[in-house]
Amino acid sequence: MRKAVILAAGLGTRMRKAEASATSLSAEQAAIAATGVKALMPIADGSGAQGRPFLDYVLSALIEAGFDEACLIIGPDHHQIRSYYTPLSGKNLRIEFAVQTKPLGTADAIRAAAPVVGNAPFLMINSDNFYPPATLSKLRAIDGSGLAVFNRDAMLRDSNIEPERVQKFAAVELDVSDRLVRVLEKPTAEILAALGDDVYLSMNCWRFESSIFEACAKIAPSPRGEYEITDAAQYAIDTLGVPFTAVKSDEAVFDMSSRGDVGSIGAKVAKQSLRI
Repeated sequence: MRKAVILAAGLGTRMRKAEASATSLSAEQAAIAATGVKALMPIADGSGAQGRPFLDYVLSALIEAGFDEACLIIGPDHHQIRSYYTPLSGKNLRIEFAVQTKPLGTADAIRAAAPVVGNAPFLMINSDNFYPPATLSKLRAIDGSGLAVFNRDAMLRDSNIEPERVQKFAAVELDVSDRLVRVLEKPTAEILAALGDDVYLSMNCWRFESSIFEACAKIAPSPRGEYEITDAAQYAIDTLGVPFTAVKSDEAVFDMSSRGDVGSIGAKVAKQSLRI
């Protein structure tokens, strides 16, 4: 698996929303936050140097994990992302683009990537999450479809995400062979208790085969009117008989979905060597 698909077409609703906790944003950061294009948020590493876009760190982690092709799923108006990353393509990473014409959900975004991906297996990740390279490498090494799942205690201990948010993240139900049974969105306390002492979370870090495109085409919209990648994966498991291997990780994912996350994430990703 050489190619990664990065979801960067979201509207950035949470990022555009002003927060009292985000008063330390620089003028440049505030300007990017107002656009909602989280991928281009400048991240200060404490050295005093000009901050590099957050997506530079995400792509650098992919390179470290052994990927050399990336497809950025962008919106029709995301000209800034295209103009910034087009000149960077071909150095350590070949970068292509696919356009999601309307914000109809994550499964719809994956369908937009089909002409670029073809029949090859691919990684799918969010553009506003930094995933540990070692976990990406493990997911890349498996055969077939899979999902990286992150230990909740490690996330509570090491991520930059508030515990209240971590507690609400989607958990996963696995079988005795660590195959994915289902992703449990907004799990209740009773559901979490039934999962046992080691609860693992989904942070939308998937390995897909071409079968996912059929699944994305067959599912119905969710109650909020979007085509969800979790529904497509469940269709692939239940109807197409596709097994998903769970790759367990005790490392943390760092999140940058709101203005309040910008200040906390700099120190977390600063140790990542920029390769792009």
